[in-house]
Amino acid sequence: MGWDMTDAGRFRIKHIFRFAGVIASAWAMAASAPVHAQSADAGFDAYVQSLWPKAQARGVSRATFDRVTAGLRYNARVVALDRDNLGAPPSPDTPIPAFAPYKAKHVDAARINGGRRVHDRLLPLLSRIEQRTGVPTSIMIAIYGHETAYGAVTGNFDLPEALATLAYEGRRRTLFEPEFLATLEMVQKGVPRDVLKGSWAGAFGYPQFLPSVYLQVAEDGDGDGVARIWSSEADAIESIGAYLRRAGWRAGQPWGVAVRVPDGYNRAAMASRLQPTRCSRVFARYSRWRSMAEWRADGFQSLDGRWPDGQVQATLLEPDGPGKTAYLLTGNYRAILDYNCSNFYALSVGLLADEIDR
Repeated sequence: MGWDMTDAGRFRIKHIFRFAGVIASAWAMAASAPVHAQSADAGFDAYVQSLWPKAQARGVSRATFDRVTAGLRYNARVVALDRDNLGAPPSPDTPIPAFAPYKAKHVDAARINGGRRVHDRLLPLLSRIEQRTGVPTSIMIAIYGHETAYGAVTGNFDLPEALATLAYEGRRRTLFEPEFLATLEMVQKGVPRDVLKGSWAGAFGYPQFLPSVYLQVAEDGDGDGVARIWSSEADAIESIGAYLRRAGWRAGQPWGVAVRVPDGYNRAAMASRLQPTRCSRVFARYSRWRSMAEWRADGFQSLDGRWPDGQVQATLLEPDGPGKTAYLLTGNYRAILDYNCSNFYALSVGLLADEIDR
């Protein structure tokens, strides 16, 4: 994972989710404190029931509320995973790890070859979705591959239980309580209760959407009337395309281009003067925005010899520092960041898509 990873963009996709088991010490701590666990369960039950008025205000019936909340228990494992995932925030002086090892792991032969197979199998469907959304087929498949290994790893936590636990725990209640209420709304609107399985942090389905994102973005790609992102590749990929379209994807523009920076380039002169209001550790790494024509005029060389239209605006990122591969990134790269605000993630999605296209 890299230290440049932070919270996601406008639809609040929040992490690259971990599916590892909780550390043994956390289990030992939970096992040694049964009285605390019992009191947590009692407080948890009361908290869940206190949410009924908010659920009712969202159009949830009492029958749906009772059906979804029946049997929910405080899940200590979810809380331990959340605490382990957050860790201590990096200081501004904490070095950012090199991108190259992350790239080697996430743009590997298995993911490339798997992506090509899925892409070829779904090409007619993908082409129709690209026509509707403007998002390239390979980009949608690359996100599918990064999120769930092309549907192989989607998580097995009960979503309402995990989200209610995280909301009750309280540190990030403003995030997780609305997501729990969104699961109730999903069931009210026809999503089967038994498909609400996903990551410990509430993401589910092939695209790993949070429930609120599902309600806003998910689309029916196969025409059966339900956006089944947990079992229908057509629905999942249509929804990924819809997400990126809403995030500002511009048809006909690449996500970026790998370049060689000319020797002696004055980086200080191109430093950005913008003060990012979100994802500050991510956006602080970029240069000023300039046209591709201006970058070329300064001696930048495309590593594959291809250049986007000269009027396309781009910013410079050197993920491994001067002397290594650099990237000129367009507004479409920022649409990928909206899905997960991490340079490592967004670069890997773009590079995997390029490999799938070869």
